[in-house]
Amino acid sequence: MAASPPAILDELFEEILLRLPPDDPACLLRASLVCKAWGCAVSRPHFRRRLHELHRAPPVLGLLHDLEDERIPRFIPTTASSFSLTAPHNRYWRTLDCRHGRALFLSNPQSPETQELLVWEPITGAQQRIPVPAALESNFPMAAVFCAADGCDHRACLGGPFRVLFILSVVVGQVTDDDCYLTSACAYSSETGTWGEPTSLRRRSPMPMCFTFYSSVLVGKSLLYFMSDDAFILECDLARHRLAVFNPPNHEPVCGQYTIMLAEDGGLGVCQRMDQQLKLWSREVSDSVEARWVLSRVVYLENLLPVGALVDAETRVQVLGFAEGANTIFLTTVDGIFMIKLQSERARRVCDESDDHLFCYLIPVVSFYTPVPRGEHRDPSLKHSEDAGGEEKTVYQAQQLINKMSQMLPGGTLSTLSIASTTP
Repeated sequence: MAASPPAILDELFEEILLRLPPDDPACLLRASLVCKAWGCAVSRPHFRRRLHELHRAPPVLGLLHDLEDERIPRFIPTTASSFSLTAPHNRYWRTLDCRHGRALFLSNPQSPETQELLVWEPITGAQQRIPVPAALESNFPMAAVFCAADGCDHRACLGGPFRVLFILSVVVGQVTDDDCYLTSACAYSSETGTWGEPTSLRRRSPMPMCFTFYSSVLVGKSLLYFMSDDAFILECDLARHRLAVFNPPNHEPVCGQYTIMLAEDGGLGVCQRMDQQLKLWSREVSDSVEARWVLSRVVYLENLLPVGALVDAETRVQVLGFAEGANTIFLTTVDGIFMIKLQSERARRVCDESDDHLFCYLIPVVSFYTPVPRGEHRDPSLKHSEDAGGEEKTVYQAQQLINKMSQMLPGGTLSTLSIASTTP
């Protein structure tokens, strides 16, 4: 009778699981279902911190969009294998932002009830609703969500305190050809459950600052930037409670030509699409001279995208968003949606967009995926019809996973049965 395989230390299991590809979250999810010990190990905050230490930058798990189309899932995966998250329904919630493990939505303004914000954690599925005060309700607002924990490195801040900054613009005084608009920012704290005093800025303009095409960018800990539909940039200084408005480089109020981003030095940047090029700008700020835009780099799309994707580039190639934390730009073309990693200048198509489904903007979900504790989730990579009687398939998937992991170990092959017998 063959001897039983030696027991494998829990620490070794953790090291194996940590080295599963982070851009293939379904692999780690299935591993968590092999046994209770694995499920507990990957759901701990410690495991999430180790993922950050080992892999550094988190992957882009997918994209949230704002199309009211039942045929398109609200969450579009960008991962190596099939993977989905049950995001709030398109019909009732408008996507606004995603940062520090939380996504932010605003209820449909056509609803007769009071407007609400919804904070959703894609990894845990936790949700929290926040009523919007009547004084803040407007037609085209925007908001941003961010972690509020002092000294947090955002590696395991799920479930912690957060803040929401709500932006709106309304006309004040008499309606003229050049109205005076009041743009205001008001912050909500999850720790106190209250809204703070608004900070406002008066500005003369033929139209208000509407926010329907762009998300926000957080620079440092206290500077939030928003881009209006007519491509003006709103700066919100959270520490000083100040608002300011300025132009992007070569300002043209054209939808899809710009997106705000983080520059290479961590400051504010802008990606400008000009025909078949992406111009990356950074904003230099000095106490002695006026802030100015400096061209940092030019990305030539003909070197990255298929020829067919650049047909009618001047009108059909548009910048859809920037993945904060992953340094990635998203473009829509006649050949689909592409993600471009700016550091390596590598492009990959992530969605086959057609003329029937034209996205105005996208909100990337940037995070390491770690399954919630066993029994509190289901495998999002499987359809409902596959859940019943799926034990045989689950064992097969687990065996395939173990075969992959065994290649990382010197001189040995693991089996599903041996793991089940040596792991509690």
